[in-house]
Amino acid sequence: MRTNRRKFLAALAATPAMAAPLLTPSAANTADSEAGDTLFSLAELRGTANANELGLRPGAIDDQSRLFQSILDKAASENKPVFLPPGNYFVSNILLPANTRLMGVPGASRLIYSGNGHFIIGENGSHVELTGLVLDGANRGLHSYAEAALRLTNVDHAVVDNCLVVGSIEKGIQIDRSAGRIERSKVTGAGGDCGIYGFENHGLSILSNEVSDCVNGGILVHRWTPGEDGTLVRGNRISRIGALNGGTGQWGNGINVFRAANVMIADNHVTDCAFSAIRSNAGSGVQISSNTCLRSGETAIYSEFEFEGAVISSNIIDGGARGISLANFLQGGRLAVVSGNLIRNIDTPPPYEDGDHLWFEGISAEADTVVTGNVIENARNFGLMLGWGPYLRDLVASSNVIRGSKTGIYVSVVEGAGATHIADNTITGASKGAVVGYRWKEAVTGDIAARTDSGFPHLTVERNRVS
Repeated sequence: MRTNRRKFLAALAATPAMAAPLLTPSAANTADSEAGDTLFSLAELRGTANANELGLRPGAIDDQSRLFQSILDKAASENKPVFLPPGNYFVSNILLPANTRLMGVPGASRLIYSGNGHFIIGENGSHVELTGLVLDGANRGLHSYAEAALRLTNVDHAVVDNCLVVGSIEKGIQIDRSAGRIERSKVTGAGGDCGIYGFENHGLSILSNEVSDCVNGGILVHRWTPGEDGTLVRGNRISRIGALNGGTGQWGNGINVFRAANVMIADNHVTDCAFSAIRSNAGSGVQISSNTCLRSGETAIYSEFEFEGAVISSNIIDGGARGISLANFLQGGRLAVVSGNLIRNIDTPPPYEDGDHLWFEGISAEADTVVTGNVIENARNFGLMLGWGPYLRDLVASSNVIRGSKTGIYVSVVEGAGATHIADNTITGASKGAVVGYRWKEAVTGDIAARTDSGFPHLTVERNRVS
């Protein structure tokens, strides 16, 4: 006879002699919730050190840092996890030992920063794992070395799972030169550079987190010098990211890659960022796929400066001053595929003045790139913008649908522009021309979509359907 989980638990509850060891906490510990009782009892069976039984008092208003530190140190030396029952605990200057495993009741086990130094730091650990905790920075000042409410450095396997980080006046979580994962956690209201910061890591995964209301950035993946990184940024929900530090795109991005190679950014939902939903600067081998990017303040998805290799595919973009931009061939930005994206309503006023460039294009690209199979609707000025002055080389734009742009396709015809092939696109409602040659900001050709000869040796225009 098959027994399902519900029947098993009912039978277990009906057997007091068996149920008591599992469901009743020890007399020394009065838990604050039924969930806490159950988790504590199960944890106890695994040899977990219970912080309350070792003297830590939930709800006490005095600082308990020394006791908490000694509990962590002793448990780590014995390779035991520590269970933190529900309650508020004021601590500061906590150093996580090399084998820290600290678990709490999600939303109920709350560590609150009491000030004077750093909150929680872990360095040079083999395994550091934090699960089910609330880390509350209480909007108290951190010393400059701390950099984040939670900072982990040189950890062989770092895990932050199902945690909530609030009240940090600097970054929320920072992980440096480590491997591991940040998963199912929430960071909100970070007052520093970003909510989650990964720096020079080697095999980090940032998965299914929620990052919101941070004043300068959402999730950042950075390196000092260009190099292999391989961070995965997948399934995160990022919203309301500001740019308090100002600038023209250094801040205000939902996901930002800088000098980190072979980063994968997929299946994220990114909304209401002051600048870009996703911005990769000098990130070679980046993959940006299947993301939803809504109401970006500047360019929704950006790959720029000194990158070699970018695949941008199957994203949905609605709103922004630009849709997708692959830029800066002058500084080595080249080699890309842009395919299968849906881009709409590119008419958001940009967040700064720039009289030297144009705005409101669905996709812009410059060098060694294929732009194919995209659907672009209501990009105010241009559906596609191909090249800028002489910065155009080996570019194919084919099988795209462009609707409702003043100019369907902008293409540079400046001396020095390289081979460009525009073919098999469907262009509807382009009031200023389906395909038009430009010298920087000036239209110089009229509509060349229907010509048998474009008039420029670098440019082939054929089989486009215009209505």
